[in-house]
Amino acid sequence: MNPLLEKFDTPFETPPFEKIKTEDFLPAIKEAIELSKAEIEKIKANENPTFENTIEAMDNAGEKLNVISSIFFNLNSAETNDDIQKLAREISPLLTAYSNDILLDKELFDKVDAVHQLKDKLSLDEEQQMLLTKTYKSFVRNGANLNEEDKTKLREIDKELSQLSLQFGENVLAETNKYEMVIEQEEQLEGLPDSIKEAAAHTATEKGHDGKWVFDLSFPSYVPFMTYAKNRELRKELFIAYNTKASKGDNLDNKEIIKKLLKLKNDRIKLLGYEKYASFILEERMAKSPESVLNFLNDLMVKAKPFAEKEVKELTEFAKKLDGLEKLEKWDFGYYAEKLKKEKYAVDDELLRPYFELKSTVNGVFTTAEKLFGITFKENIDIQVYHPDVTAYEVLDNQGNHLAVFYADFFPRAGKRNGAWMTSYRGQKIKDGKNQRPHVSIVCNFTKPTKTKPSLLTFNEVTTLFHEFGHALHGMLANTKYESLSGTSVYWDFVELPSQIFENWCYEKECLDLFAKHYETGEKIPEELIEKIKASSNFHQGYQTIRQISFGLLDMAYHSTDPDKIADIPTFEKQAMSQTELLQPVEGTLMSTSFSHIFQGGYAAGYYSYKWAEVLDADAFELFLEKGIFNEQVAKSFQENILSKGGSRHPLELYKNFRGREPKPDALLKRAGLV
Repeated sequence: MNPLLEKFDTPFETPPFEKIKTEDFLPAIKEAIELSKAEIEKIKANENPTFENTIEAMDNAGEKLNVISSIFFNLNSAETNDDIQKLAREISPLLTAYSNDILLDKELFDKVDAVHQLKDKLSLDEEQQMLLTKTYKSFVRNGANLNEEDKTKLREIDKELSQLSLQFGENVLAETNKYEMVIEQEEQLEGLPDSIKEAAAHTATEKGHDGKWVFDLSFPSYVPFMTYAKNRELRKELFIAYNTKASKGDNLDNKEIIKKLLKLKNDRIKLLGYEKYASFILEERMAKSPESVLNFLNDLMVKAKPFAEKEVKELTEFAKKLDGLEKLEKWDFGYYAEKLKKEKYAVDDELLRPYFELKSTVNGVFTTAEKLFGITFKENIDIQVYHPDVTAYEVLDNQGNHLAVFYADFFPRAGKRNGAWMTSYRGQKIKDGKNQRPHVSIVCNFTKPTKTKPSLLTFNEVTTLFHEFGHALHGMLANTKYESLSGTSVYWDFVELPSQIFENWCYEKECLDLFAKHYETGEKIPEELIEKIKASSNFHQGYQTIRQISFGLLDMAYHSTDPDKIADIPTFEKQAMSQTELLQPVEGTLMSTSFSHIFQGGYAAGYYSYKWAEVLDADAFELFLEKGIFNEQVAKSFQENILSKGGSRHPLELYKNFRGREPKPDALLKRAGLV
């Protein structure tokens, strides 16, 4: 029997990773699609469509397929190989076709439409109304009202889109994996902390370069080198390698893929009667329109740019005074910024690292969640994992009842894409009176342990851990009736609120005292260091804000412009980002070709949501600051009104239920020092 098709005889019905083979996925997906189709046929056979036998039944259909495809695509992101990538190119079109078979089925849509027309006469609660509206819109927004010829066109477009976005990601991963900067002379490592040199020596040994040092394009390797390496030429070499990924005119180049993706997206929304892809996407967002996004970003830019320009001017003068540097280039920024930060605040990552040993920091995250929401984490070695680096936990509520399964996967490896993300293997829902609890995972790329030191995190890695764990809380504390409205199934510009608000606890003494201890001496992080962390938290906030705005503007430009007018990707990127450039652009570099958020992930016409959610998180955290960061009532309200509700209500309604009013930008500007 195929282990993916059997009932999982594992703790909490978690994936039986030890039994699953790569060759199991394709037959399992095919059979699960047939099972799902049979469930849909049963729904279509109802002569009298009701909310229960149509809308509710559809939400429960395809359960096995959802679980199998979640396992597969999570592995394709976190533990992939050539065979899995090849399989993804075969499986993606099958799933796209299956989805279109449902959403373009006129007979099925007629049933949904019949229920939708009666919505005001049905005695539905708020969550049921939301599910009905969401189901109806998903059909309309995916072509249910198109004629047969246009439905065929839409199917072809969706098939090609799924394949191209996979190819985009594979190219970025291949480019990341193939690059290595091998250093043979130790004097070329001047300025780098011993821990970073030791990690680079460890990487060199792993890659067959004994006695040397290797730096690559993974974050824990790239960022420290750009921050501490005195050798300017090597910084330039690494910067250019990082910022030319998938843009070199070879078989891994993504420029033509971007053009094709944009053209296909545009063709798709034209079929549906929209002028711009961004208009189509933002119709189902808090922001509502491209105009409101651009107004938001431009308003923020007006406030932040004078601060950013002042910061760059100060850094330019500092570099000239320190090293006689005549022109500050992009590969100099991180290096001199770290030196200036240390001079101003007497704090840097290497001073802080010893207090943020990974294991104790993870325990700190768990303790923070326990103090806020009463939940506890218990490692469970009986839950199977997909790689030895992964740890599985059972999550319990304050009564000791099972709440969720949580997987944590922290270190870089060849089969894992860069960055950090939260995902799930099974969503939460209530079916037949039983509350199905979720299986949630966070995947990161943190500094690895070496022969002499455990994994010691930079403060940025600490905030990343808290960020992704905030997403995980959104999944683990979900408590809705329907899976499609559960956990992180919310408007895209609301999904970052739970993650970004959780970062705030990293800066508070009351939280840091729970876990920030020196890994050798056990000494608590000194109060003066905490004060320096807080004081330095606004360091270069103007610059960082403009950087985020630049990505948001580039995203909106790509998805608001007629693709036929985008003749050359480098030229288009340069124009879109011109008003946010604070340093001289580096000829030949390009970020679009590795902008996976918008060309592989789900952030197309949505990258602005990081800044949008910062307004929400700063405003929401202000209430915690007023009442106490571990205030039981505020935490309970946040859990009940935000975390547990998922997408069962409009996000603005949820936010107002928590905060008592609509969000204001004042708290963000104050926190960032931009007022």
